[in-house]
Amino acid sequence: MSNVAQAPASRVTDRTFYVFTGIVSAAALALLAWLLLIRRGGSVGVDLRFMPAVNASLNALAASLLLAGWVAIKRGARRVHQYLMVSAFGASALFLVGYLAYHYVHGDTKYAGDGLGRTVYLAVLASHVVLSVPVLPMALVAFYFAWRKDFRRHRKVTRWLAPIWLYVSVTGVLVFFLLRGSMPAMP
Repeated sequence: MSNVAQAPASRVTDRTFYVFTGIVSAAALALLAWLLLIRRGGSVGVDLRFMPAVNASLNALAASLLLAGWVAIKRGARRVHQYLMVSAFGASALFLVGYLAYHYVHGDTKYAGDGLGRTVYLAVLASHVVLSVPVLPMALVAFYFAWRKDFRRHRKVTRWLAPIWLYVSVTGVLVFFLLRGSMPAMP
């Protein structure tokens, strides 16, 4: 009888968490859409032109931490894995704050080149943007399952999350360098 009584409470808790995750993810996506598609930035008296380099560094740090976390869990170092994954999430969260701040102040940065370089840039950017959308909700769900010590479901999520998050982090750095490489040289 006690197992039957506990199952519905667990589902309610899961459902509540999923609703929370959906709201947070939708709010983050709506804020990004407003910022990039509607507001278009500009006219705030702060110079954040240094932020793209900082953001690329945070993406590189997140990628490094993700790889180190993968190695740690493969070696059975669960506690080290936990610290590395929380740190990767922190680096990605700081990236998102920096990204939002930069685009709030400066708006979008356009690719200055053309031809094959532009095609490569747009393909990398498109895959980066599309795959970045599920990272936040999947990361929150992975953390939730780990916190609940439901490692079977945690592994199911992270089997997909890890390569997507790593790809998004690495291509974030690549987008920075492709974009910067398209800019004319400063006199």
